[in-house]
Amino acid sequence: MKDFVDTHIDLWSGELPDLDRDVEGITVRLQVLTRYLERRREAVLATYGLQLWEFKTLHMLRRGGTPYRATPGQLARALNMSPAALTNRLDALERRGYVERTHDRDDRRKVVATLTAEGNELWERSIGDIGRVEEELIHQLPGPDRTALDNLLRRLVVGTGENL
Repeated sequence: MKDFVDTHIDLWSGELPDLDRDVEGITVRLQVLTRYLERRREAVLATYGLQLWEFKTLHMLRRGGTPYRATPGQLARALNMSPAALTNRLDALERRGYVERTHDRDDRRKVVATLTAEGNELWERSIGDIGRVEEELIHQLPGPDRTALDNLLRRLVVGTGENL
């Protein structure tokens, strides 16, 4: 089976005789799949009136486990952003009723952001739909192929030393 990436590789092979066809094919296909999933996720989130940055912030709060709270500094680090930019995000999410900021009971100087019941419910509905989008894509492969692909990608990720 051929796809448009094969045509892309054929074209560039004429210009770059040392082009490693496997490397080009794998990296371009990973980029195509990443863009595809981003577009589909953004479409799902739009049905809930959410932008991706809003979802990611709710997601990081939810990721921390019950009671779904974190300091702005913790969230900024987890989202790889400046504290000032995170403050703007929290302001917007608080106005929409998805996040509440309060002072820590033990240290009144410390502010804590907490996912509200409304924010949690919205996250749960949207993550379910995002999961279905991802399953729709990945379930095009039979089970053993999914497992093999997962193992191969894991090796590449481990080789990068990157973390979420």
